[in-house]
Amino acid sequence: MIRSAVTLNLISSMSQGPWIYWHDLEESLRKAAELGFDAVELFTKSGGDLDANHLQDRLGHYGLQLAAVGTGAGKVLQGLTLTDPDPEIRKKAIDFIAGMISFGAPFGAPAIIGSMQGNVLPSGNREETFALLAEALAILEKHAASEGVTLIYEPLNRYETNLFNTLEAGSQFLEKNSLSNVKLLADLFHMNIEEDNLAQSIREFGKYIGHVHFADSNRRPMGFGHTNMVPIAEELKEIGYSGYVSAEAFPYPDPDTAAKQTIDSFRKFFR
Repeated sequence: MIRSAVTLNLISSMSQGPWIYWHDLEESLRKAAELGFDAVELFTKSGGDLDANHLQDRLGHYGLQLAAVGTGAGKVLQGLTLTDPDPEIRKKAIDFIAGMISFGAPFGAPAIIGSMQGNVLPSGNREETFALLAEALAILEKHAASEGVTLIYEPLNRYETNLFNTLEAGSQFLEKNSLSNVKLLADLFHMNIEEDNLAQSIREFGKYIGHVHFADSNRRPMGFGHTNMVPIAEELKEIGYSGYVSAEAFPYPDPDTAAKQTIDSFRKFFR
């Protein structure tokens, strides 16, 4: 069964971005549970930023799961990417993501590599860049496997990375480099920019999808833009997708309204 999730940013120094709930773990979990979400997706400073036992207790109290953990703070707060020309920075990036993998694994939650993938090297050498990325992902997927989880790689739109922008390009990279424990994140916002046909891409590359980000064409909650969700939802069901559809969307017009709009849209298309 496809399950619902809502994003929660717990970094107090951040105040804007595509997350529905903000800063308050207890209140956000309570609200998510009351609306009927199955899980939350967390964005934290690092893998050691939260007490895992406390988080497990609060998730259990509200009957929620942990859907995934984001790694973007490594880029946003520390400037770390897997394709930085400096090998020391690349090592720090790998270590940061490994820490996030280990944090999420006891909950069965994969880590998501989005902005930390970086961009093509300043030299413009794409082949060298992809070699660095493949090397890093090979280390991280092995670590994820040892922890009993997969690793999620997110193709971003062209304005955020010049590496891979589509499910097709991402899947080809995974196949070429035998990254069998890495799955792709189908982010509907990014796909609206890059894919010719969202439903068709999901149909063709569905076996590589391990997570879905649920946001409309303008990155507001689904239903506040022009995405045609009907064929997308049908294809996700058709390919047998059984992971999370997680709302990584702006809290428009406010967090509570955004969360309600999201769960209503989820039920409309997946229940």
